[in-house]
Order: sequence, then C-alpha cells, then structure tokens
Amino acid sequence: MSPAKPPPLMSLIPFLKNKGILFHNTVVLTITFLAYASFHAARKPPSIVKSVLGPQIPTNETDPLHDSPHSQMGWAPFNGTEGTHRLGELDLAFLSSYAFGMFFSGHFADTTDLRIFLSSGMVLSGLFTIAFGFGFWFRVHSLLYYVVVQVLCGLCQSTGWPSVVAVVGNWFGNSSKKGLIMGIWNSHTSVGNILGSIIASSMIKYGWGWSFFWPGLFVFLIGLVVYFFLVVSPEVAGLCVETEIEMNNNVEVISNDVPGKIEELSLLDPGAPDSLGVSQGAGSKDDGHSNAIGFIAAWRLPGVASFAICLFFSKLVAYTFLYWLPFYLRHTAVAGVHLSHETAGMLSTIFDFGGVLGGVMAGLISDKLGARAITSVSFLLLSIPALVLYRVFGSSSMSSNIGLMFLTGSLVNGPYALITTAVSADLGTQSAIKGNSRALATVTAIIDGTGSIGAAIGPVLVGYISTSGWNTVFAMLIASVFTASLSLIPAVISEVQNLRSGIPSCGTA
Repeated sequence: MSPAKPPPLMSLIPFLKNKGILFHNTVVLTITFLAYASFHAARKPPSIVKSVLGPQIPTNETDPLHDSPHSQMGWAPFNGTEGTHRLGELDLAFLSSYAFGMFFSGHFADTTDLRIFLSSGMVLSGLFTIAFGFGFWFRVHSLLYYVVVQVLCGLCQSTGWPSVVAVVGNWFGNSSKKGLIMGIWNSHTSVGNILGSIIASSMIKYGWGWSFFWPGLFVFLIGLVVYFFLVVSPEVAGLCVETEIEMNNNVEVISNDVPGKIEELSLLDPGAPDSLGVSQGAGSKDDGHSNAIGFIAAWRLPGVASFAICLFFSKLVAYTFLYWLPFYLRHTAVAGVHLSHETAGMLSTIFDFGGVLGGVMAGLISDKLGARAITSVSFLLLSIPALVLYRVFGSSSMSSNIGLMFLTGSLVNGPYALITTAVSADLGTQSAIKGNSRALATVTAIIDGTGSIGAAIGPVLVGYISTSGWNTVFAMLIASVFTASLSLIPAVISEVQNLRSGIPSCGTA
C-alpha cells in the first residue's frame, strides 16, 4: 500500500502543518461526523416517500392496504395490491448491495488511501441518490431502473463506515474514553436521519424527486470537503503520539521536510508474528503500514463473531424503523387521526432524537462499567417492553406516541451505536493482534457488514408481512431483539468474570 498523502489544502495552507493534536482531533471528529451524517441523510428519502409511492390508505381504515378502492394511487410500479412488496424489495436492493460491499470495503480501506476511498464513495453516492429522484422528473416507472440505482448507491455507501471508523480509530484508538467519545460521535447516524427526514419531508410537497435531490447534493458536497480537508492519521500530519491517543497536546510535531523522520503509531513489534498470522518483516521499522489482517483471521478474533451476530439482529430492528416508521405512522391513526405525509415524516425524527441519547448513554455506561456486552444486553432487554408499549399505547394520543417512540429509539439504537463504534474499535485493536491498526477497518467491515445483512432482511420482511397486520411486524422485532441478546451471553459471562477479577473488559475481549 502506498502511504496516505496529506489533503490538498494542507499543502496549500502552511500553518495547518504546525497544528497540534487537539486541533486535528477536533477537525477529524467534525469531518467524519458530517461525512457519515450525510450518508444517513441520503438514506432517509426512500422511507419518507414510501407513503407517496406506495398504496394509499383507505379513508376510514388503518389496516389492510390491499383491498381498498384507493390502493391504485401512488407511483407505479410501487402502487397496487403488491405495492408494499415492491417497496420492501427496493430496500433489499440497497441494503443487500451495501452489505455485500461492506465485506470488501473494509479490506480496501485497509489497503488504500482512506481519504480518497471515502470521498470517492461519497461523491458517487450523492450522484446515485440524485439519479433516483430523476425518476420523478423523467416519469420513470420501471422497477429495474430503481433497483439498479439502489444497488449502485448501496455499493458506494458501503465505503463509508469502515473508512470513518478507521480514521477515528487512528486518532482515538487507545483512548480510555473511547466509549463516550464514540457514543457522542456516533450520534451522526441519528443526526443524519433527522436531517434527511426533515429535508425529504419538507420537499415532498414539491414532488418526491426533490426529496432525493437535496440529500444527494449534501453528501456530494461533504465528499468534496473530505477530499480537501481530511487528515486520516496523526503521522500524515507529522505528529508522533508516544502512548495513548487523547484529546490533548502531548505530542511532538515532526518536520515534514525530512523523509523518514515521522514515527508511526502501529504497536506491532518488528518481526514478531502474532497468533493470527499478522506480522512484519524482520528488522523493519514499524512505518504505520503494517499488513492488513486476513478476512478469515479477523473472524477468528475473540468476540468478533458474537458481536457480529448481535448486530445482525439489532440492525434488523433499527433499520426496520429507519425505512418503515414514516409509513407506519402514515397508516396508523394517532388519536383517531391519520397524519399527512409531511407530518408522519417529521414525527419519525423523534425515534432518532431518542437514538442520540441512547448512543451517548450506552457509550458512557460501558466506559464506567468497563463492559460493552453487559451494557448492550441491558439495553436490548429493556427495549422489548418498550416495543410492546409503543405498539399498544402509541396510537392512543400524540403525547404517548412521542414519548414511547423516544424511549424505543433510545433503547434500540443504544447497543447498535455501541457495537458499530466502540466495540468495533476495541475488537480491531485488541491485544490478540498486538495493536495492529491495519485490522481495524477489516473488523469494522465484518461486524457492520453482518449487521447490514440483517438490515437488508428486516425491511423486506416488513414489506410482505405488514399486509397481515402490524402486530406481526412488532412480534418479529421483539423476537429479533431477544435473539440479539442471546448471542452475547458468552461475552457477558466473560465480562462478569473479568469484572470479578478486577480486569477491564473493554479493548481486551
């Protein structure tokens, strides 16, 4: 792999070369936050426009969508008696290609310049999001067109997560406050969902194509910011971090004018192979470009499989809400009143506001306990009664809907946020691979890629089973949450044993 190069503006603006670690930490967190928030903003339009594209609700009913005289309204090919099936298949096209791409993106992110890899994916993702909106202006009614656009968009979006986690891991990988830092940082997911929902909902009255155009332009422009500004690691900025990467100025600035003088951050000892076959050449210095860990070897790392399976079911639940909550709100009367398309889209942001709190709280609690698995399972088990309460009492009044939706969003997104950030960083930099930072993107891609398979399955199942009633959908969600908690039992047992022995579990699992 060729070394990562400084962003163009660092070469053009000399004073940036002399900035300390605090400045670069702040810039990196801000840019990667905006990058992934824009990715998620671009994912929201399909969920917002579902109620416009798909079968319309009967005037005085909240259930069956398929035997209504109004069911032919909408946008072909997503209207009609099987409209929800087609909408679910559209979600499957995006999410399955995203999951497929994720497994390869992690390895590419480990072997290419992260800045170029990430910015390229963002620019292309923006263009394909806009291309979906073109279907409105050019009156496209071909299912194949929309499926192909979603497949390509999913592949491009798969470049995002391994890249941003690897970049943040390069700067904060050994921080003792990793859970809290990443819990706050991971609110980009919910913030992006909120922005995407607001933009898409406010634009839908002008035509659903605009609901795709503006989020697509947003991710395109942030992609340019990434290319021109993002510094992917301390060594690229000429910084040497002696021990722990913290948000302070305890670093040295090494001259960029003297080749070979930059000390790198990898902790692998020269010539010391690890148990998983990751090693460096004997006698060579650790230059920050250690070998990327193999795909199978990454799966064998302690804890990776358990958390990957947990995320499969957790993300299934989270993405079901992401893609179907506005549709559910539109088709379920709240206090006896059906909401408009715009109101349903805006109201769905409450779930994401809850997700912001849940992600931060999960990170903070896991840092305090030193136990990621225990925290995740606690949130998952508490989300089961929250789901039941939301289904039973959420439609009784607007206040109960908002309160229970916020609670459900907090509990559902808490473990999802924790696993995709702090847990992935822990597992990708654990002692079993002697701190090889080159493994981080691969481990992240495996965990989130497995989760993305669940994310692809959940929405398409809802497209089929929602026609038999929403109780069936919530039963599926509850079963998924329970299964996710079961998958972490070995990790919980290990953490309990470590806590009794006084050994912190985070970063060592």
